[in-house]
Amino acid sequence: MSPRTMAAGAVAGPILFTVAWLILGFVSPGFTLFDVRVEPYSAISAQISGLGLGPTAPYMNAAFVLTGLLLGVGVVGSLRCITALTPRSRRTLTALLSLVAIGCAADGIFTLESFKPHLLGAMLAFCSPVISFWVTGSALRRIPGWRRFGTWLRFAAPVTLGLVAIYLATFDPTVEGSTTGVSGLLERIVVVEILGWFAALGWLARRRAFSGPTGVEGGRGPAMQYARTAKRPRGL
Repeated sequence: MSPRTMAAGAVAGPILFTVAWLILGFVSPGFTLFDVRVEPYSAISAQISGLGLGPTAPYMNAAFVLTGLLLGVGVVGSLRCITALTPRSRRTLTALLSLVAIGCAADGIFTLESFKPHLLGAMLAFCSPVISFWVTGSALRRIPGWRRFGTWLRFAAPVTLGLVAIYLATFDPTVEGSTTGVSGLLERIVVVEILGWFAALGWLARRRAFSGPTGVEGGRGPAMQYARTAKRPRGL
């Protein structure tokens, strides 16, 4: 499988996960957690993980795991598309960015009823981007054609930290917390923000891999234009 094809996973994963919680959130009648019934399901107050219980459980948990797999493949492919990265940098960035994929897949394997491993997976997915976005952005800023995206990705690190802090400040880790407050909405904002950056990385990596080393589609960058001009015979 080519790196460009693999990079599509970084785009497909976020789309799959977003569509899953949007649709299942509308059709879920609620869920039972520790013998306590939560209904109706509210996307404002209830966590996405609540969809991993009840009648929507098989679909949401499958979406968690599949999204994790797609993100993992997408990260590997995206970074392989960026040929200017050194092998050491690529391995480091792959390990850091893949933590979100691992956390996402773990939350599909361990539901809310397995609270501790589920919480560990969620914190891995929510908190690791604070570091991985900054480190990845710093590495990309040194590569021509990726400087702007690297700058934005570094900016995303403190933004993610702020959003996660606000979310955790409103999060009530009890069954009653799934019926009141706005932590469900805030969690969705955090998820969309984090996954959005993965989708952007995959999209740009695919596009620039198609463009070639010049960074312009069709190979029409300055270097290519110079090469073509140099080959032309000079007129009298």
